[in-house]
Amino acid sequence: MIKHIVMWRVKDETKYGSKEEALRQAKEKLEALKSKISEIVFLEAGINYNTTEAAYDLVLYSEFKTDEDLQTYQVHPEHLKVVEFMKEIVVPNSRVVVDYESN
Repeated sequence: MIKHIVMWRVKDETKYGSKEEALRQAKEKLEALKSKISEIVFLEAGINYNTTEAAYDLVLYSEFKTDEDLQTYQVHPEHLKVVEFMKEIVVPNSRVVVDYESN
C-alpha cells in the first residue's frame, strides 16, 4: 500500500474569501476526489486546530494500491483541477509531501 500525505499553509485572505472559507472549500474539493478517481483506496482531508507556529493548516492523507495508481492520480484531470485551486490559496513554497510504502 502506498501512503500519500500532503500538508499546506493557507493564506489569510484569498480570492475565495477568508482563510477559513478557503480551507472549507479545499477540504470539500479534496474529499470529492475519492468518488471521481478510482485509483484512490482511501482519502481524508483535515483542517488543523493546532495554533503553534510549527503547525500546517490543511492535511491530505490518501492510500493507493500501487505507485502506478498514485502516478495515475497525480495526472488525473480532476486532481489537476484541485491542484490549480490549491495554488491560488496556499502560501508560496509551503507545501510538504511524503509518499511511503507500507505493508
